[in-house]
Amino acid sequence: MRKRAADGGPERLVALADGVFAIAITLLVLDLSMEPGLSDEQYHEALRELLPNLGAYAISLVVLAGFWRDHRMLFNSVRQVDSQVITLTLLGLGLAALVPFPTVLVSEYARQSISVVIYSAVVAALGAVHLALLLLISRRPWLRNEEEPRGDVTVSALDMGFTVAVFAVTVPLALVIGSAAMWWWLVLIPVKVWLGKRAEEAR
Repeated sequence: MRKRAADGGPERLVALADGVFAIAITLLVLDLSMEPGLSDEQYHEALRELLPNLGAYAISLVVLAGFWRDHRMLFNSVRQVDSQVITLTLLGLGLAALVPFPTVLVSEYARQSISVVIYSAVVAALGAVHLALLLLISRRPWLRNEEEPRGDVTVSALDMGFTVAVFAVTVPLALVIGSAAMWWWLVLIPVKVWLGKRAEEAR
């Protein structure tokens, strides 16, 4: 197997990723606001109207935090990066920075199935990029400090792959049943818990 030329250490790439994820998470909060000077009735009404925004914020916060954690995990053992690793990372960061936009769509227009479709497509694409990055790094041992345990790679690939599958399935599901397709995302909770236990056993 011929080695590709490395383009330096991963430090700047990891720092850039940390910054992008931090900014994306911060942008999620900008949609949460209330007008000053409201009467008691208006205040309670405004709070009720804010609930969908809070729900969308919570979902996207969990999504972005999970992908940030995955990204840090991917680069834990990386000592060198090449052009393909850089390209995939930048593509993933571009998708992560895009998440606040479909979050607004889901919070403001959740009844429109296209909002759920766009949100799911962006998250599925981001997961697919992270999965591709994991497989790329795992197949290039010269980029890593040490050989990763095979179990870790397998469990991480299953974790990312399942996330991609759930959000990808949501796209056609939303076109059939509308915004109720978002309930399908709850299937990720028991699966993530189970895969987390598998990861601990693999270590």
